[in-house]
Amino acid sequence: MKLNIALLAGDGIGPEVINEAVKVSDAIAQKFGHEITWKPALTGAAAIDAVGEPYPDSTHEVCKNADAVLFGAIGHPKYDNDPSAPVRPEQGLLKMRKALGLFANVRPTFTFPSLLDKSPLKRERIEGTDLVFLRELTGGIYFGEKGRKDNGDTAYDNCVYTRAEVQRLAKKGFELAMTRSKKLCCVDKANVLETSRLWRETVQAMEKDYPEVEVSYEFVDAVAMRLVQWPNSYDVLITENLFGDILTDEASVISGSMGLMPSASMGAEVSLFEPIHGSYPQATGLNIANPMATILSAAMMFENFGLIEEGKAMRDAVNKALEAGVVTEDLANGGKAYGTKEVGDWLAANV
Repeated sequence: MKLNIALLAGDGIGPEVINEAVKVSDAIAQKFGHEITWKPALTGAAAIDAVGEPYPDSTHEVCKNADAVLFGAIGHPKYDNDPSAPVRPEQGLLKMRKALGLFANVRPTFTFPSLLDKSPLKRERIEGTDLVFLRELTGGIYFGEKGRKDNGDTAYDNCVYTRAEVQRLAKKGFELAMTRSKKLCCVDKANVLETSRLWRETVQAMEKDYPEVEVSYEFVDAVAMRLVQWPNSYDVLITENLFGDILTDEASVISGSMGLMPSASMGAEVSLFEPIHGSYPQATGLNIANPMATILSAAMMFENFGLIEEGKAMRDAVNKALEAGVVTEDLANGGKAYGTKEVGDWLAANV
């Protein structure tokens, strides 16, 4: 298979972890007889510095003409620490999601047998955890009307959803549940918010089309609590943009490190694959960033193309590295810590 992949390294440690994902992906392509053409493009603070905007038209052209996008991370302290900055790296991420129609963020949370005792939660609470969040990405409060009034003393952010937006996200949730344990949880705040009541009634109306799926409805605060008490009680969860942003970060630490969790943002034409961690600017250039989440995101990318064996080979290599202790300092726990490049080299040699 010939693959044309847009490569958006971004800021901070983004270029470092992307380099290792490319290295391992190329090793997979060589092993299985595929050909990958990588098309680098600017985004985030790097793009602002270069051309004055975080998601330039030239980058969009590269992305929309690609088979998929592999993305690193965005963000820089000079923007994070300046709330009045008129142009921010995060604006590029939102613009990209909207422009590419990336409406469904797929965020798996699972545990690694060799890392169960590194989680902040007790082993008996997390063992067997294997859940997936589907977060709506292009609606809600992040994209609603926002502004200031009363001479800047009053601020507002409107949360707006259409039934069609809920339906297309819920459809993916039902379909995913059918491939797993046929359990789906709709996360909302229907006791308070009108948008949540729309979510709930829309999903309830869809239940008849998926009679085999057992559907539950839970308030977001209850889910936030249960995620740290009984995470293995969940399988597929669907929710709106803001709730999903918060809950998926909470779930990510169950595994023991945010540096291990991959994600995908799915669209009608092109999909984007990225690690869930941020740009970690303090670690830039130090060769200490964990590349495994980006490499596992690339594995999700291969699997999305139907290359299941290739994705499995990448995940198997990561598991072998964890068991062998070939890890960066966030997982070394006082033992030998390998550099970002060394972990990538080991994985490329062992796929």
